[in-house]
This record gives sequence, structure tokens and C-alpha cells, in this order.
Amino acid sequence: MKIVIVGGVAGGMSAATRLRRLNEDAEIIILEKGPYVSFANCGLPYFVSGEITKRSKLLVQTPESLRGRFELDVRVNTEALSINPDKKEILVKGEEGEYAIEYDKLILSPGARPFVPNTPGLPEAKNVFTMRNVPDVDAVTGFMKDQEPKKAVVIGAGFIGLEMAEALHNRGLDVSVVEMAPQVLPPFDFEMSAFVKDELEKNGIKVYTGVAASGFHNEGKIVELQNGVRLESDLTVMSVGVLPENALAMTAGIELGMRGGILVDENYETSVKDVYAVGDAIIVKNQILKADSMIPLANPANRQGRQVADVISGYKRKNKGAIGTAIVRVFEMSAASVGLNERQLKAADMKYKAVHVTANDHAGYFPGASSIYMKMLFNPEDGTIYGAQGVGQKGVDKRIDILATAIKGNLKVDDLMELEFTYAPPFGSAKDPVNMLGYAATNIMEGFSNNIQWYELEDMRKEGAFLLDVRDTREVERDGSIEGFMNIPINDLRGRINELPKDKTVVVSCASGQRSYMAERMLKQKGFHAVNLDGAFNIYSIVKKEEIK
Repeated sequence: MKIVIVGGVAGGMSAATRLRRLNEDAEIIILEKGPYVSFANCGLPYFVSGEITKRSKLLVQTPESLRGRFELDVRVNTEALSINPDKKEILVKGEEGEYAIEYDKLILSPGARPFVPNTPGLPEAKNVFTMRNVPDVDAVTGFMKDQEPKKAVVIGAGFIGLEMAEALHNRGLDVSVVEMAPQVLPPFDFEMSAFVKDELEKNGIKVYTGVAASGFHNEGKIVELQNGVRLESDLTVMSVGVLPENALAMTAGIELGMRGGILVDENYETSVKDVYAVGDAIIVKNQILKADSMIPLANPANRQGRQVADVISGYKRKNKGAIGTAIVRVFEMSAASVGLNERQLKAADMKYKAVHVTANDHAGYFPGASSIYMKMLFNPEDGTIYGAQGVGQKGVDKRIDILATAIKGNLKVDDLMELEFTYAPPFGSAKDPVNMLGYAATNIMEGFSNNIQWYELEDMRKEGAFLLDVRDTREVERDGSIEGFMNIPINDLRGRINELPKDKTVVVSCASGQRSYMAERMLKQKGFHAVNLDGAFNIYSIVKKEEIK
């Protein structure tokens, strides 16, 4: 069997090495357009920052090492030009010119390319870069060495954009971040992304959201925004998203889907027989929505490469889709997410509820504990977990990984209460934040609690709700309060309960939502109509700073 793979890195190389382990006698050829077939593209920003000190660390494998260990025919600087499905051959262009390669099976793993908008002045700019591969990082680091830039602008505040903003800041540059969406980290919900924006600004990053770059002037040294603001820039990084590399697939008449992604079936086969595709270029099924989606992440690409190798080798593997689990570090904070956010749920017209919890990454009485802010979205009728987000200094990755596993395993919110975790004071708490999410969500499902979200408070205020803050008086004096809330510390509430109106809804808040839940339960049993402000002061205050007094 002769197998040709177009593209290396995660999907292509996972397919190639797995194929060799299953087919010792197969002829396996990998075609890579660039000079590097196996590199750590997720590590590129950390080489810019200097945390990865050796460029060689980015190169995972070389053509020589792959031939020595796996007997793979790796051809770098070789571009696949077109596919002839009838002849089962692919036309390529290498250093020796153009030639055709026959195949029995063909795997496309071309990846995705950075999207570069058609902005006036951008073609003339000489200081604008993207960050997708090793030549890109060479271009940026070479420019920094030669030109010694002082000011940088990062266009796009997604994962790579924020990693690059931190990297350039750590190299001593004055950095501004521009994001067209109304928030940084668009895959997150607004209030969770607000923690990240706060962290950026605390570290001196200037953040412009809800606005795009409308023009580049003076060969890119001035970036003009839609609102008229002009930013000086010695170095600009474009990180506004990616598009699937589909040109080769189009030459074969392969069917494409949303945003030009390559359509594949449950065996990763395209609409053309014996041509398969994996990685960032393909459309996957969002496992939660059961709908087409594009999830260009390393973990799914590696899994897809391995699975398509199994399929080609005669083993049953199914393309089950993905749920989009991701994480980013922003200075001292980590932000991670899995599954769906509120915008996606609303767009799909799916019934859902949200819960927020604030907890420590490990036992609060043990030195070094820090807060984790968690959010979970779920079906209030059957307990299906739709998604989760978390931000904090430590332990966020562990909790989101657990929730990703729960979603993949079809666990419900009440199952989260039953999960057992390793516990000792340096590592965790007896009630883990994931358990706490399960408790909070189950309370809502079973009717013990009713909550409202931060963005619903204004409507409750207009409807005449009574606003009650049950934090200690010293907390209120130290941290401030939400406008309009009356403060009665929870320990005093039973003795002062006659100060509350029974003819109005009482919206209860505290710092995190835990004490306000206790107050909610107390009030309900005393005949009051009470609801809990979900996430309470911690969530509301990060979004509505101007309202905190």
C-alpha cells in the first residue's frame, strides 16, 4: 500500500507514525510545503518571549530522524499542486521541479492559514507579521533583533493574540491589543473574559475592544482604529483568526462546507474515494450541538491523525467530533474553557441555566491558596452539561479538564457531586470546585435555589426588587458595594428579617454566591420570594466596575 500525506505537524505526523506502527511494509510519503515537517506551533509565542530559549526545541522531528526511526519518506519544501482522483495521483513541485506521485490512499492535512483582512494600507506595511509556523517566528525575532521595536500592536485578542501580547510585553515592548469583538477572548462569556482584560491592564497592556483596525499608515507605523484612535506601532502582529487551507482539495472537486472547510464522514473520508482529511482544515461535528463546526486545536488534530491511520489500516474508528477544550495563560492568570458558551446556546435556542462558583485552588488554610472563578452551563431539566469556563492563577486546567471528561463521558450535573478527587491541603479541598458546581446546579434543578445572572439585575431593579447584600460590614467597606443594595450581614439576618418586604422579590448577594444562597434558603422558608445573584459581587463587580461604590 502506498500512502501519501500532504502536510505534517500534528495531524499529518500522527497519521504517518501510526500508519507505520500498523503497516511495516507500506510506502509512506509526507509532503510538506515548508522547510519543517514537525514543529511545536503552540510554542512559538514562548520562543518570542524568551521562555523557550533554544529554537531547536521547537523542532520536534526532522526528516532524517523520521526516516531513521519510522522509514518515512519526508519531502520538505515540496508543494502539492493538484489531485487527479481518476488517476489517483498528485502533482507536486519540489526543488527538482514538478512531478506526479501515485497513491493508493491520500491524506490531506494542510492545516489552516492566518486570516489577513483587506485593510487599507496593510499591503504596504513593512512591520506586520502573523504567527503560524517557524518561518513566521523567525521573521518576528529577526525583525526584533534588527529593528529593536519599542511599541507593538496585536490585532486580535484570541488565544494566540493574548499569548503574543504577553510575549512582546515580556520582551520590553509597550503593547496594545485591539479586538473587534466587545471583549477579549471571544470564545468566553463576557463576565469571564473581564477577569482576563483586568489582568492585561494590570500588567500595562492597553486594551481596545469593540473596534477594528481601519487603516495602516506610514508603512504600518500608524494603526488607525475605526473610532479614530491612532496607535503608534513599530511591530504589529495580526491574529484575527484562521481559514482552512482548501486550495488543494478544490482541485480534486472535494466537497467543502462552512467557511470553506473540508467535509469528511465518520471515517475521515472526503467526498472523493480514498482521499481523507484531518486537522485544522476539516469540519468536525460539535459533539454537544450535533452541528458542523471548526475547532482548529492541537488535541483534536493529533487524535484525528491517529484515527484515520487506523481506518486506513482496517481498524474500526469513528470520527466522533470535538467539544473544543482550550486554555491560555495571561501573565499570572489562566483562562480555560470547554464546550458551549451562552451566545452559542442562545443562537441554538437551547434552554439552559448558568452557575458561578468562587473557590480556592487548594485548602484555604494552607499557604498559597488563590481563587478560581468557575462558570458552568447546563440543561436545567435533565442535567446535561453544555460547557464551562474558568479563570484563576492556579488549578484552572485541572478543573476544566475534569469537566471536559465529564462532558465526553455524558455525566450529568448531579454526577459532579459524586466525583472523588485526591485531597490533601497542598493540592485541593475536601469539596472541590467541580463538586461545588455540581451542588449549585443540582440545587437549581431540584428547586432549592433560583438564580439570576449579572446582566439580569438591572431588569430586576426596574421591576422594583429589593436588593440585599449579606456580606460582613467590613467587607463592604473594604471592597465596595453594588449600587442600591442594603447591607445586612448574614449573621444578623434572622434578627432583622422584619426589615425586608414580603411583597417584593428579594435579590440576595454576597461575595461569591454561597452566603447569599444560605440567605435565600432562610428567606424562602420564612415566606419571602428570594433569588440569588449568581456569582454575586465577585462577578458583578468585575463587569460593572463603574457601579461599585
